[in-house]
Amino acid sequence: MRIFDPHIHMTSRTTDDYERMAAAGVRAVVEPAFWLGQPRTSAATFVDYFDSLIGWEPFRAGQFGVRHHATVALNPKEANDPRCHAVLDLLPRYLDKDGVVAVGEIGYDSMTPAEDAAFAGQLALAVAHDLPALVHTPHRDKARGVERSLAVVAESGIEPGRVLVDHLNEVTVKLVRDTGCWLGFSIYPDTKMTPPRMVELLRTYGTERMLVNSAADWGRSDPLLTRATGEAMLLAGFTDDDVDRVLWRNPVEFYGQSGRLDLSDLDAPAPTFAGNSILRGGE
Repeated sequence: MRIFDPHIHMTSRTTDDYERMAAAGVRAVVEPAFWLGQPRTSAATFVDYFDSLIGWEPFRAGQFGVRHHATVALNPKEANDPRCHAVLDLLPRYLDKDGVVAVGEIGYDSMTPAEDAAFAGQLALAVAHDLPALVHTPHRDKARGVERSLAVVAESGIEPGRVLVDHLNEVTVKLVRDTGCWLGFSIYPDTKMTPPRMVELLRTYGTERMLVNSAADWGRSDPLLTRATGEAMLLAGFTDDDVDRVLWRNPVEFYGQSGRLDLSDLDAPAPTFAGNSILRGGE
C-alpha cells in the first residue's frame, strides 16, 4: 500500500513518527502552514517558519524515505491578528518556491471580516501564481462555514478543480460534491472522521476527487490513520486499485496541478541540508 498524506503538520511531529509512517507505506506528504498553538507576535516569525517548511522539514523527512512538499499561507485563525497581516506581503516570495505546491491553509475559523479579506486575497494569489488552493473549513458551525467558503471560491474566479475543501464530514460532503472542488477528509482518533465513517462515505459517493489525510499536528492525532483507512476499505470490499486511488493517485493528481510535485527517485538518499545535521556523531 503506497500512501500520500495530503495534509499533515510534521513540524509538530517527531522523527519516530516519520519512521513509523515510512514503515506503514507513507511515501509522500504535504505540510500546510498552520497555527502553531501559541499566538505569533510578528510577521517576521513566519519567515523562519516558512523557511523551515521548504528547507529543514524536507531534509528531515528525506532521512526516512518520505518526500515532503508544503503549502504556505496566513492561516484563518491568525488572519484575525493585526500583527500578522504583513504576512500577506511576504507570501509572493514563497509562492514561487519549488517545494510549494498550493496556497493553504486558507478559509475560515470564526468567519470574521478579517478572515473574509485574507481568504479572498489569498485565493487571488493562488490565481496569480497558478497554484491550487487548500481550504480549511471551520470546526464550529461547519455547514455554514462550508457554504460561505464555496461562495468565496466561486467569486474568486479560481477553477473549482484547483480547490481542495478540507475537513469535511457527512453533513458537508453533499455541499461540495457537485461543485467540482476536491473533497478532503481528516481522520482523527476522537473528532472529525474515523476510518469506518470514511468507508461509508466512499461507498456512497465513490472515490473520485476524494482525499484522505491524517491532519496530524500538536493535538491528539495519529499519522497512521491514513493506513488504517486503507485497511478498512479493503475489509469492506474495496479493491487495491480503489485504495491506491484514494491514498495515492488522487493527492498526486490534485497537487500535481502545481507543476512542482516531485515524486521522482523516491528511494534516492536525501541531500545534506546546509547548517544542520540530525546524523549524530559527525556522520
